[in-house]
Amino acid sequence: MATKTARIKAGFTLGGEQAEADPLAGEAFVESGLYEVIADRRDPRCFLIGRTGSGKSAALQHLEDTEPDHVIRITPEDLSLPYITDLQVIRYMDSLDVKLDLFWIALWKHVLLVEIIRHRYGVTSPETKQRFLVGLKERLVRQPGKQAALDYLDEFEGKFWCDADERVREITDRFTERLGVDGSVSASVASFGVKGAVSSATEQTTESKSEMADRYQRIVNETQLSKLNQMLTVLNDEILDEANFTYVVIDDLDRDWVDERLSNDLIRCLFRTVLDMQRVANLKIVVALRSNIFQELDFAASGGQEEKFRALVLEMRWTKPLLEEVLDERVKLAAESSNLTAKSFRDLTPHSNNTRGNPIQYILQRTLLRPRDAIAFANQCFAVAAGKHRLSWEDIQAAERQYSANRLLALRDEWKQTYPGIDQVVVKFRGAPARMTRDEFQDRLDECMLLMTAPEFTGVRWMTDLSRAMWESSAGEASWNELYQPLLALLYRIGLVGCALTGSAAPLFFADDALLVESESTVDRCEWFHVHRMFHKALDVVRTGERREQQASSAPSQSAKAEDVSQSVS
Repeated sequence: MATKTARIKAGFTLGGEQAEADPLAGEAFVESGLYEVIADRRDPRCFLIGRTGSGKSAALQHLEDTEPDHVIRITPEDLSLPYITDLQVIRYMDSLDVKLDLFWIALWKHVLLVEIIRHRYGVTSPETKQRFLVGLKERLVRQPGKQAALDYLDEFEGKFWCDADERVREITDRFTERLGVDGSVSASVASFGVKGAVSSATEQTTESKSEMADRYQRIVNETQLSKLNQMLTVLNDEILDEANFTYVVIDDLDRDWVDERLSNDLIRCLFRTVLDMQRVANLKIVVALRSNIFQELDFAASGGQEEKFRALVLEMRWTKPLLEEVLDERVKLAAESSNLTAKSFRDLTPHSNNTRGNPIQYILQRTLLRPRDAIAFANQCFAVAAGKHRLSWEDIQAAERQYSANRLLALRDEWKQTYPGIDQVVVKFRGAPARMTRDEFQDRLDECMLLMTAPEFTGVRWMTDLSRAMWESSAGEASWNELYQPLLALLYRIGLVGCALTGSAAPLFFADDALLVESESTVDRCEWFHVHRMFHKALDVVRTGERREQQASSAPSQSAKAEDVSQSVS
């Protein structure tokens, strides 16, 4: 009797879409060239930048799994940073425009330094700390400069071996105590709170407020960075050697772990700290950050070192062959537990044909070339095909609508912090042709700009910046690039639209060429504008060849649209 072929069980998946909730993440990890750079102890690139779902967290988790004795993970949520940013005196100094960078840098250096020492020597109690210090001082008996640097560690006495959040509170409390001694307005802050102190400050002359800000700035500038920097020398020369090479990984910087108003300053100062600590030879600090947060960091506030930071960036980018490899590896593992005789994703997909094409390419063309997209689409397909031996084309197309809707929600969630109301912009492309002429695309951009007149639109600030030329220029004065390129660049960057150059049949998207629409001459050559296939089903995009008479009749003419814009401005 022939053995029956196993069927796809209900609940069969290729793992979770997020690394922290993915049972297959470790075993099915694909070691791309990107991971090799992350793990390379001599490669200085350490800022892992990418969109949500691009594999940043998975890469750091794999490093931690592969090098368990050499990796320290620091989680921002565990550092009591909300406690610091909520302190009345910190908020008061912020209201006086006191630059807190040196304090934030000292804080990060302190956290990193102590975590590395605790990990290296297993410091978990006062006794182990004392043994470590005595032993190190004996080795440095003929190096008084380095011995003096160790005094910094003695200042924290009982808090050294505690959890990071307690040590962060300790160093912050010491800082605010110093402000209490040296700052003349600390009493008013304590008595009246921030609002009372600020109200009192507003009654003073501009000169007195300036003097107060200068006094606080001096105190911040005297933060013990010199002692911390001396300890970094000790760390490099005496504590970390090749056998004790240490990675520090920092992830989850996109979560609500601190007041949003100060989060960018904290992250920017973390980047400055990492840059400075690259002097330690046997240490590599790897920081993962979402692309949209990275682009908001004001590196000019760090003394114009933007080039230095960008030289250390490693962008998470994937190709279709690599994503297919990701799916293959997951199918091998998932199939074993489900008794499926599949060695690759191709074994579970329908056959290619001239009419519908290649099913794997069909799926990958509807991703932003991120592992999360590919896994999500495959899982949705398997949910539809439960009980069958393999997927059919009908299963893939049935799964696409739900997948597309979920990806549209994910797009909103990814960018709503940076661009509030972005979902209202995206829906302006509902019912659009999959391939738009420049005039058709311009009509949609005009509708997006007119959202500024809608009371419920929450993105007035950023939309004003992107459409300024439209409101300020007289008719016929501004070029198409001046009027529309800023908004085009945003829609291109988030992955919603792509462009096909003159004479080109295939559109290019951000994953293909990140800088395509940054050049005025290139934008001038763009003949067609495309909504990404990922969002076609969710936005009811009209495919080429389908009738669009109803859409055309309901859309205002170009001249009417221009008149609407003019009336709104006036």
